[in-house]
Amino acid sequence: MDWKRKLTSRKLWVALAGFIAGLVVLFGGTSEDADKISGAILSGAAVVGYVLGEGLADKSS
Repeated sequence: MDWKRKLTSRKLWVALAGFIAGLVVLFGGTSEDADKISGAILSGAAVVGYVLGEGLADKSS
């Protein structure tokens, strides 16, 4: 399995953020809390994607 490719998938991170946001609301959090958590997850995904992408670019050169 190509974990680097999976971890840089936007679909994975959006699905994960949506799932966790749903759990936050389910267990009594507000929609504002869910929005903040989703935003943090997607921001982290951008960093992970950038780091892995740069690492792959450095490896190939």
